[in-house]
Amino acid sequence: MKLRIFALAAFLAGAFLAITWRAGLLPERWGRSGHEESGQLWSGPVVGRAAGLNADELNNIEVYKTASTATVFITSTVYKRDFFFNVYPVRESGSGFIVNDDGLIVTNFHVISGSAKLQVTLSDQSRYDAEVLDRDPSNDLALIKIAPKKKLPVLRLGDSDKLQVGQKVLAIGNPFGLSGTLTTGIISSFGRDIRDESNRVLEGMIQTDAAINPGNSGGPLLDSQGNVIAVNTAIYGPGGNIGIGFAMPINRAKAMMEGFQTSRKYGRPKLGVTGIYVAGDLAEALELPAEGGFLVYEVQPDTPAASVIRPARQWVYIGNTEVGIGGDLIMAIDGRRITRADAINRATVGKRPGDTVELTVFRGGRRQVITVKLAGSPVGERL
Repeated sequence: MKLRIFALAAFLAGAFLAITWRAGLLPERWGRSGHEESGQLWSGPVVGRAAGLNADELNNIEVYKTASTATVFITSTVYKRDFFFNVYPVRESGSGFIVNDDGLIVTNFHVISGSAKLQVTLSDQSRYDAEVLDRDPSNDLALIKIAPKKKLPVLRLGDSDKLQVGQKVLAIGNPFGLSGTLTTGIISSFGRDIRDESNRVLEGMIQTDAAINPGNSGGPLLDSQGNVIAVNTAIYGPGGNIGIGFAMPINRAKAMMEGFQTSRKYGRPKLGVTGIYVAGDLAEALELPAEGGFLVYEVQPDTPAASVIRPARQWVYIGNTEVGIGGDLIMAIDGRRITRADAINRATVGKRPGDTVELTVFRGGRRQVITVKLAGSPVGERL
């Protein structure tokens, strides 16, 4: 009896499997499939299809195709001495970008500083020796030139005064010698002051979270239209990227190139004050106008501003913030309101040392207009 029941169950199971297999209801691994016949070991369509690209991806691709051909790899030979004072060559590298088809290239000053020989490699791997035309150490910028044998692709220069936090940016360069690398991100902040390896303060930098690593220095930071809006310059801390990079606004490079073209010494103008931007509740807590402005902490003693602008007289805590009080609140420069931390640096772009500016300041409970002559940073070296 048990044998009959077992035989009947086996028959019914076999019939069920046969019917479902013919109907194609079983997984392919239980029966024959096109993958077995073709020898393919994975599941999926036999003919691959390109993934659909969204608008942002297409924009990245378009900008990269255009800008990467005008981004160059720069290697410099620097001679150093060892412990026994023997001279030996060291090769260092960075990036740059072509600004006209005659072979003019913008890069960082620290990329070419101290170099005995410069070599530029283009995107097609052709190589040229380069000469340094001009240097602007105070902005960590340099202008170099090659003698091209053909017409070169160039990058358009944008306007770094019209940028906004949150705006998309793209960085192209040669991090760790890996040529033609693209990273993307946004503008994180403006008006950052950092110190370079020579302890020189680089003022008014653009902060970005686009990955910038050693070797990116001198390469372009671009907007979504492919315009260069800054020169990738530094990262936060030693080693690789941690999401905080800094770039020099492109309008500083424009000033350097204009100075070179007109053969004028162009040392960057500066007002010579340090402080913070205050507005809203913090300004009102300090008994200042709510629209705010740049609250002066210190004035450099060797500048014209020292005789007309008042620094902070004491320091207090407002909540958890230490603030210097008693100094002037600069509310406008040449009639333009100060609404962000880097407004003073932006207002001096295009001006020269010795030019004057009108400052609207809040002092002693009232507003007044004063005229201040701009000082000069160290003048770029003319070769």
